[in-house]
Amino acid sequence: MATSDETATLLAAGVSGDALATLQSGLRGELLRPGSPGYDAARRIWNGMVDKRPGVIVRCAGVSDALLGVRFARETGAPIAVRGGGHNVAGNALCDGGVVLDMSAMRAVRVDPVRGTARAEPGVTWAEFDCETQAFGLATTGGVVSTTGIAGLTLGGGVGWLVRRHGLACDNLLSLDVITADGELRTASDETNPDLFWALRGGGSNVGVVTSLEYRLHPVGPQVMGGMLLHPLERAAEVVAFYRDFVPTAPDALTLYCALLSAPDGTPVVALVGCYSGPLEQAEAVLAPVRSFGAPIADLFAPLPYVQMQSILDAAFPFGMRYRWRSTFLERLPSEAIDVLSSAAATRPSPLSALMLEYYGDAPGRLAEDATAFPHRAPQLNLVISAQWGDPARDDENEAWLRRTLDEIRPFASGRVYANVIDRGEGRVHEAFGTNYERLLALKRRWDPDNRFRFNTNIDPT
Repeated sequence: MATSDETATLLAAGVSGDALATLQSGLRGELLRPGSPGYDAARRIWNGMVDKRPGVIVRCAGVSDALLGVRFARETGAPIAVRGGGHNVAGNALCDGGVVLDMSAMRAVRVDPVRGTARAEPGVTWAEFDCETQAFGLATTGGVVSTTGIAGLTLGGGVGWLVRRHGLACDNLLSLDVITADGELRTASDETNPDLFWALRGGGSNVGVVTSLEYRLHPVGPQVMGGMLLHPLERAAEVVAFYRDFVPTAPDALTLYCALLSAPDGTPVVALVGCYSGPLEQAEAVLAPVRSFGAPIADLFAPLPYVQMQSILDAAFPFGMRYRWRSTFLERLPSEAIDVLSSAAATRPSPLSALMLEYYGDAPGRLAEDATAFPHRAPQLNLVISAQWGDPARDDENEAWLRRTLDEIRPFASGRVYANVIDRGEGRVHEAFGTNYERLLALKRRWDPDNRFRFNTNIDPT
């Protein structure tokens, strides 16, 4: 039998024999190959730097198509990439030569307002999910960019504006349906296949392709207090130090980020961006220390619908730009580290690039580190260094800035990283899963011993 890489090459060349014909005949959705109408459009994803050419793209109309795709890959020895929202910075939604299961057409959401739950398919974005749940005044933790797909974000952990109050997206999962590498559909929950359920809450797509997700919902809105405060970049050291000291003391209904970036008019600023999801009558008192600090050049906090809060950063991360990220949890943030961030912000080659500090304490930390595959439960700051630009001729200078900034902040890092923000070529699997790595490795060897699902923060079973 051909190796996975050899088979992938054959698929890319269009030499696949009867297996492709059998796959085609059984699908309700489309089967796209190089040269097919729609193939090039189907392989475009959010990060414009990712240019991969799958051997076949199975555009799944339902679970039966996903089953056929997994079984086809098993029979041919081809690796599998899974596309939901296609928003992952590393481009894990695609692969060269192998099989892409494109789940983006599977977009049903069913809310049960009596039970306070929602079941959704893996092609749903957070904008679509929130629209359905907010019709009943409900929501769950789910990202800060509404065009992100629910599946990839949730399986890797899933942070967002409700994280401090209600935990990670994966903490709010009640059950999942998943197709494992043997081509069988299984349910994963606390009662059924609990080992799979544990692995899927933070372990990404290492053990299979998820075809539905059931979430616990919480009363939210219809309005929250959200927005941002903008300070001049030359005050970055003071603002970041204030953020560092204030955010751990804030009530858990306030999620607040600190970002060094450019305002829409191009002015370099340091921004405090946040959402208070508690009682609106208490919002002014909660935000008073933030709004009274320093001399902001703009105060854009106001009551707004939760769905609008969820899209407040969408314009900063448009589809098709060139993106590279580096990220690390920080063990400490002394003045020397703040100086690194301030200097990096001042020397960005692209005004579209940004540095973001995110604090995740409170609700996530109420679970033990081994309660789910996601291990980062202690209160801590996460730094995301986001390089963004449009001209391929400027790749080298932007990537050099990114590497230099990470190198300079490394002395203050904790040796941990959030799996959802690992960029391509980094590895860092042990940093992503920490003390949970060995258990995940055992489960990978059980459920995907041939590493069919390898386009992720991959746990190699060999």
